[in-house]
Amino acid sequence: MDTPQLDAFVAVVEIGSFTRAAARLSLSQPTITTRVKSLEQGLGVTLLERLPSGVRPTPAGRQLLPYAREIISLTGRARQAISSDGQPHGCLDVGTVESLTSYRLLPMVEYLYRRYPKVQVSLHAGAGTDAVAAVRDGRLDCAFIVGSPEEHEGLDTQVLCPEPLVLVGNPGHLLVGRGRVADEDLRSTPIIRADSRAGYQHQFEQAIGLLDGSDRPRVFELDSIDAAKRSVALGIGMAFMPLVSVERELADGTLATIDWAPPFETFTQVVRRRTSSSNAALDALVAAALDVAAEHLDDPLLAAG
Repeated sequence: MDTPQLDAFVAVVEIGSFTRAAARLSLSQPTITTRVKSLEQGLGVTLLERLPSGVRPTPAGRQLLPYAREIISLTGRARQAISSDGQPHGCLDVGTVESLTSYRLLPMVEYLYRRYPKVQVSLHAGAGTDAVAAVRDGRLDCAFIVGSPEEHEGLDTQVLCPEPLVLVGNPGHLLVGRGRVADEDLRSTPIIRADSRAGYQHQFEQAIGLLDGSDRPRVFELDSIDAAKRSVALGIGMAFMPLVSVERELADGTLATIDWAPPFETFTQVVRRRTSSSNAALDALVAAALDVAAEHLDDPLLAAG
């Protein structure tokens, strides 16, 4: 079992085709086929099955996949370490939810790029709770999520900072200014989702009883925090989102809070695989995130929000 064989195997699984995997790796299809067959023969198992709809991993292939990705990643880091000057370096694939990208993670990325010019970061917004699975199987190096702290098998979770959430509507919304709002009032009000896969969104809908009942309000799913805020401002519905993402609109009166307090606490957290090997670039990213979060909490104007 060698890295080129694993590269070929992972490419076929991710694309679902030997031909397209060959194009990705700039190799011929017979070369890809030979490498996968050699890997199967070396392990004594069948890793892929060919179906009319494409190629998919067998149970053994699914078991091998996260290890294959880890071996490929370690090999790349080892090669870079030999030629590096001891500084963190490499490419990181980072999962996040859209509401965190601009308001939490861009300052972190700027901090990282200034201090560690050899580290490259790709942010993948919209993954939400799926990001945890992507980290576990090696598709992402880490993920930033918003929700209540919980244990994830095989993963390390680190809390960066509290993440207050608010329910907002436009100033003329029928629930704005009414005092404490009951859950039943929320169950009949249109909802705008910007982070539809975020853990906190599921917690909110569970808390007000939407997941248990058959009657649900209209739900508008958007893939942009800015679009969600504009929709709320137009009176289309209410939205539950991190306070940090709507501080400006609340200050200028474009949006207003609905008086409902969530029965749970939420935090911005970073999730990474639990492994004995070191990843200096990932360590630097997490340290940068902690520093930026601490600066946010130390700023009295930001912390007041």
